[in-house]
Amino acid sequence: MPRVSEFPEEGELVVCTVQSVKNFGAFVTLDEYGNKEGFVHVRDVATGWVKYIRDYIREGQKVVCKVLGVDQSKGHIDLSLKSVNEHQRREKIQQWKNETKAEKLLEIVAGRIGITVEESYVQFGDDLIDKFGSLYAAFEQCAASVDALEENGLKDDWTKVFTEVARENVTPPYVQISGIIELKCPKADGVDMIRNALLTGLEPAKDRAKIQYVGAPRYRIVVTAPDYKSAEEDIKEITAQIVESIRANGGEGDFHRDAKGQ
Repeated sequence: MPRVSEFPEEGELVVCTVQSVKNFGAFVTLDEYGNKEGFVHVRDVATGWVKYIRDYIREGQKVVCKVLGVDQSKGHIDLSLKSVNEHQRREKIQQWKNETKAEKLLEIVAGRIGITVEESYVQFGDDLIDKFGSLYAAFEQCAASVDALEENGLKDDWTKVFTEVARENVTPPYVQISGIIELKCPKADGVDMIRNALLTGLEPAKDRAKIQYVGAPRYRIVVTAPDYKSAEEDIKEITAQIVESIRANGGEGDFHRDAKGQ
């Protein structure tokens, strides 16, 4: 839902569409604020002297700018392009894409329930943003867990439809971590003992973990989970089970995380 009557705050990053470029600066519209107009002075386009402004910004381009100042009485919004680094730009663009998708999904929810999008914000949209931080985060959590809304104190006729739409259209978020486990067993059937130990450890989380053979005696454990906390708990439990099992059969086991968690 466009925030037509609102203005951004100083220091905020905003997604803009470049409307016209002059030698002295560029006029843009703010996509998230009802296409309100903003201005990027040439001195705020890039670091250093800008000889040709269109080398840095051009009509029709999507850019991410930092808000330098807002004069609501005059409707002036001063922006800076040079104050946004590449990481911030990518992160903000992804966030904007996610929220744009979320607004379209909310239209689907509203349509299935038989209310307008505006009514959906009043009835539950604003509450979702308060509880989850953003509308897209609400859809994301519902895609990962059918109980996400109820766990956050939300239970009404609309929650079933909202969760259905989320699970139909959003891929749940996940993280992946891994580590190397080294297993040795001097017994004649040591290979079988190692295989059994690996299967024993994997069993409780086989839908979230996998084992890759690196080269004797090393195996990589890869865990996929909704968040790092859950992933760390899973990999700790799995490797503890494996080490306990191999030691119980006269072998040795040692685990260490990959340096970059990959």
